[in-house]
Amino acid sequence: MKSALLVIDVQNGVFGSTNPPYLSENVISNIEQLLSYASSSGIGIVFIQHEIPGVLVPGSDAWELFSGLTINASSYKVRKSTPDSFQNTDLKEYLDKNGIEHVLICGYSTDFCIDRTAFSAASEGYKVTLIEDAHTTHSKTHLDAPSIIAHHSFTLSKHPNIELNSTATLTSG
Repeated sequence: MKSALLVIDVQNGVFGSTNPPYLSENVISNIEQLLSYASSSGIGIVFIQHEIPGVLVPGSDAWELFSGLTINASSYKVRKSTPDSFQNTDLKEYLDKNGIEHVLICGYSTDFCIDRTAFSAASEGYKVTLIEDAHTTHSKTHLDAPSIIAHHSFTLSKHPNIELNSTATLTSG
């Protein structure tokens, strides 16, 4: 089964900000391991960048991929303006054109972009692996980040096309 790693919203304006997400250094380290694994295993890499007017403006430093990432020149890039990486983008077309049946998902924000993209991918019939230790969010006024991450990982894993895995398990096997 041909796979692709979707790296969602790992941008300077999020991870390089003065208020980085929960466990951001660990998450970046795990994403780096996933990128290395994907490159050495022939797994396609797709970087997805969110656009938010006045915040994550295309071409701005904040919008650029996080400077701490190793970016392979052959990686595909998708620009999006909603939490769902499939909505109004060419992501599905790219995946289908390249025979991708399985997506591994990591990045930011667990409760919005990760959740919506994982659910959309599964609903489109892709097998989805959510990398539990490679997605994160910020705490909200109603719930802290660890609880948000645990809740979304749990609820997404109840979809028949979504499984959970960890960076260590995936990259060691």
